[in-house]
Amino acid sequence: MRKAITFRDEAKRDLRLIDRENAMRILYAINRFAASGEGDVKRLQDVNPPELRLRVGDYRGRFYDSEEAILVLAVKHRREAYR
Repeated sequence: MRKAITFRDEAKRDLRLIDRENAMRILYAINRFAASGEGDVKRLQDVNPPELRLRVGDYRGRFYDSEEAILVLAVKHRREAYR
């Protein structure tokens, strides 16, 4: 079953600042993870509540994953993603 995807305002702004090609790759990867659980996803250590990160090239999406939905918190370049 496909999970619902919601974006925080910060994540929407981040996507608008990324070039169109990479933004589309990121959106595709998020949709693929929501549908099948596939993707380069890892749990971030020492972060409470537990966050996950999705790696797409040089970009990282940070999100919460619950049983029924995914909440995307931010999408940033890898050099800025963990600050």
